[in-house]
Amino acid sequence: MLKNIDPLLFPELLKLLAEMGHDDALVLADANFTALQLAQGKPVLRLPGVSMQRAVQAIESVLPLVADVPHPVAFMQVSDSAAGYRSAVQREVLAQLQPAFLPGQSAEALERYAFYERTRKAYAIIVTGELQPFANFILRKGAVGDNLRP
Repeated sequence: MLKNIDPLLFPELLKLLAEMGHDDALVLADANFTALQLAQGKPVLRLPGVSMQRAVQAIESVLPLVADVPHPVAFMQVSDSAAGYRSAVQREVLAQLQPAFLPGQSAEALERYAFYERTRKAYAIIVTGELQPFANFILRKGAVGDNLRP
C-alpha cells in the first residue's frame, strides 16, 4: 500500500499513468464505449462498477492537465442535442475538472465520430462502469516539474 494514493488507482493503472508523456491523451469511457475496437492494440484498463465522476476524481489526483493548449479536456457531445447541451454526468465531471484549468482554458465538445478519431490517437483507454451514454472524456497529460529558468 502507498500513502495518499487513491485506492481506486490499482498498480497497472498507476503504471500506465506514470508511463504517459507530456500531451499524451487518456480516454475515460463509459461502460458502453467501443474501447477494444478503437484502441487498436493500445492499453485498455477497466474500472467496473465505478462512476465516471469517481474515476475522474481518482485519476485527476495524480494526473496533471496539459498547460499549453486551450482545451486540455474533451468530451463527447450528446447526439441530436442542442448546441451547448451537457448531460448531468458531463456537467458534474467538467465542474470537477474546472479548478485544474488555467485562465483561458476550457473543455472542448467533440461530435461522436470526431471523438472516436481522437480516441484512435490516444495513449490508452480506461473503461468505467458509468451507465449514462455519452459520458466519455479525453484528458491530456501535462508536465510535472520546475518552471523554465532564464
